[in-house]
Amino acid sequence: MASSLSSKPFLTSPSTDGASGFGSLRKLSFPSVRYAIRPTHRRTLEIQAAGSTYGTYFRVTTYGESHGGGVGCIIDGCPPRLPLTEADMQIDLDRRRPGQSRITTPRKETDTCRIYSGVAEGMTTGSPIMVNVPNTDQRGNDYTEMSKAYRPSHADATYDFKYGVRSVQGGGRSSAGETIGRVAAGAVAKKILKNFSGTEVLAYVSQVHKVVLPEDLVDHETLALDQIESNIVRCPDPEYAEKMIAAIDAVRVRGDSVGGVVTCIVRNVPRGLGSPVFDKLEAELAKAALSLPATKGFEFGSGFAGTFMTGSEHNDEFFTDAHGRIRTRTNRSGGIQGGISNGEIINIRIGFKPTSTIGKKQHTVTRDKQETELIARGRHDPCVVPRAVPMVEAAVALVLVDQLMAQYAQCELFPINPALQEPLEFRDPELAGTHI
Repeated sequence: MASSLSSKPFLTSPSTDGASGFGSLRKLSFPSVRYAIRPTHRRTLEIQAAGSTYGTYFRVTTYGESHGGGVGCIIDGCPPRLPLTEADMQIDLDRRRPGQSRITTPRKETDTCRIYSGVAEGMTTGSPIMVNVPNTDQRGNDYTEMSKAYRPSHADATYDFKYGVRSVQGGGRSSAGETIGRVAAGAVAKKILKNFSGTEVLAYVSQVHKVVLPEDLVDHETLALDQIESNIVRCPDPEYAEKMIAAIDAVRVRGDSVGGVVTCIVRNVPRGLGSPVFDKLEAELAKAALSLPATKGFEFGSGFAGTFMTGSEHNDEFFTDAHGRIRTRTNRSGGIQGGISNGEIINIRIGFKPTSTIGKKQHTVTRDKQETELIARGRHDPCVVPRAVPMVEAAVALVLVDQLMAQYAQCELFPINPALQEPLEFRDPELAGTHI
């Protein structure tokens, strides 16, 4: 490697004397060292779509905007020979769609999906699956004022700060309309989990504003989807559901909004999902959950309440059940220990803030930095949590199916150690204990 000392010109930043562009750059001369380096290898740089893709093995990319032509997703890595139709996705899309009750946005969208690729004769082919949902009830004129003034606590300002341009109508990619693609892909993930390992993902509303559902009123061992879907707020307890609905109605008529909490449980989780250190299962779940719009907090297991306990109070003691399986007597770990699933029920809670876009006068600034007042128009949820339930289920399912495929690829390539490991495939609970 040769080097030499020489004097070379250096171009400084543009002058500050009013000259525009780079027409008046000053030249400085100073000693510099020049190196002649022979490259030993060629580096290939790749730029991937920023922020719109999740997953490694089961890879999902969402596209589209709330008031554009449509939204959807592309699923890459779905196993072949999985029975799949639009109806499989439509069930969860109907749970997510707007206009389903008085406590959701009045926007009327059917959110009808169509599969354009990756499925032949009702079976997945292993190639990318494209799903599209057209927008049919756009009202871009509702956002005229918001094209000039930033909505407080919304993503309007930060999108401008980052990109220097944004889609004004409906909030663009920051709108909850983007989650249609996640919910469609999540329905596929849930079907894989159920068919392969018997895994069930269920979410429900456990808090609206100051109405908090006591944990002991819901039996996570027996909780069923029809309990959750029995009312418009998606709370499995009828008494507390009515209190939550009343809390939303109280702010809805005033043009205001409230937040809440969605609890998600996963039953029959295969052991071994997740990896140590950076790819811990709870870290992946937190990333997926907190990437949903309006999320503000994530807990699993005992969560922050565990900080008030001692180690002897918090530890989940092990025992051997009647089927010879190692289990835990309690589940303060939330089904995850050391970043790896232990086979117990996964229990997580996600906090959602009050909807940012409200019909009350608020102080803000315009894009040209003038202070002003804004009363937002448009059709918005007074509380996002009832419609967030299928979104949370989808986010969790996408993580778990990706981790399931990773575990299968790494740890079941060769025969498992039956003394310590269990197969990932579904087995009859009567023969293998309560949990798979």
